[in-house]
Amino acid sequence: MTLLTDTGVIFARYLRATLRSKTNLLFGMLQPLLFLALFGPLLTRLDLGLDGSSWQALVPGVLVQLALLGGSFVGLGLLMDRNLGVIDRMRVTPVHPLAMLLGRVLRDVVQLLAQSVLLILLGVAFGLRAPLTGILIGLLFIAALAAALSALSYGLAMNIATPPEFAAIANTAGMPLMLLSGLLLPMSLAPGWLNGASLVVPFRYTVDAVRQVFLGHYTNGVVAVGVAVTLATAALCLFGGARLFHRSKD
Repeated sequence: MTLLTDTGVIFARYLRATLRSKTNLLFGMLQPLLFLALFGPLLTRLDLGLDGSSWQALVPGVLVQLALLGGSFVGLGLLMDRNLGVIDRMRVTPVHPLAMLLGRVLRDVVQLLAQSVLLILLGVAFGLRAPLTGILIGLLFIAALAAALSALSYGLAMNIATPPEFAAIANTAGMPLMLLSGLLLPMSLAPGWLNGASLVVPFRYTVDAVRQVFLGHYTNGVVAVGVAVTLATAALCLFGGARLFHRSKD
């Protein structure tokens, strides 16, 4: 079996498991939906420093938040499989070792993209207006970010002993990254010291780029920097996740 075929087999297996878990699908969408429904209307009369409406600032941020939260915590499922011996049994099969990671990552990307489309449709119902081209480019950003964080999460899960330890690490690392990324409000509104601190967070550039493409701006410097930083971050996370995934022997 080839890597591509094996990845497809693993992807199909975990996609079926995801579709059977209606509770997981529902609650995975609940938090971002609440942000749109309960937080979004508070911003409609505020000047956020963007050319478009407040929804063109909030919806891209919530999409990136969905990728950050969804991608960062998928390792919990792998950790449970590992503790149950599922990973050890799969390792003695002819399945390509890398496919065990890539198949799961592909499932996560598909799931998060489907959830992102639902969020965008809800945003449109609230008042979001964005060109189709911009939305499609924005979804590419989300897919790259989801794949990167999913791979890193799985790599971490292969080297952590218990779910509480994994959750503590993911929460501690994820919270400041989300706060400094300007997910809900642009960091240009922040005090100078806070705005400066956010410049070292790569997800800020992804959020800024997605906001620009939702405004119909595809070739400016913000988008170019966002593409470069997002791709570099994705490459590093995928490489690091793969190394961590295969480093564990237990």
